[in-house]
Amino acid sequence: MTGTAPIRVMVVDDHPMWRDAVARDLSESGFEVVATAGDGDQAVRRAKAAAPDVLVLDLNLPGKPGVQVCKEAVAADPSVRVLVLSASGEHADVLEAVKSGATGYLLKSASTEELRDAVRRTADGDPVFTPGLAGLVLGEYRRLASEPAAPAAGGEEQKAPRLTERETEVLRLVAKGLSYKQIAERLVISHRTVQNYVQNTLGKLQLHNRVELVRYAIERGLDDE
Repeated sequence: MTGTAPIRVMVVDDHPMWRDAVARDLSESGFEVVATAGDGDQAVRRAKAAAPDVLVLDLNLPGKPGVQVCKEAVAADPSVRVLVLSASGEHADVLEAVKSGATGYLLKSASTEELRDAVRRTADGDPVFTPGLAGLVLGEYRRLASEPAAPAAGGEEQKAPRLTERETEVLRLVAKGLSYKQIAERLVISHRTVQNYVQNTLGKLQLHNRVELVRYAIERGLDDE
């Protein structure tokens, strides 16, 4: 849990029995389930009203697909973390979810304990993926970074903000695919301190999520240092 307050979670799935079971398991594990939803439009409305820390989101939703819900939820509140919980392990679905702003992607075959751990880590900002998918996502980061970036407004290149030495060091490790916990252990600092460095860097660079941050780092070759 974050501090003394329980992590606030919202569960979105179009199957009532599955949705209720996930919400019940998380509630019994000490999470505060602040809302549930069964379709895309309802999910967007309720997410804005309930302001969860973590949105546990299925991709296959009526009305509005899960990736669109993810985009709109993150756009409305950049602090919300999205953990996709899906029956699909298709690479295209995983990559689309990550590009839409999802922090993690877990298959529905995961155990209850794996889900609890994933929600906790997602709340902390760590990327959480079903084994085998993390490498796929990092590969996509690299592919995106090889594409030409959109030109700055007015055709002029914006001056890069100045990062501190430690912020650059953390950014380099993020680009290498390390989790916040691994970075904390490598640099002998706390997990919370790593989060603070990442948030400060996101603010300075005017980026919104880890996907954009990793792309920024790879474009500048930080992952090769």
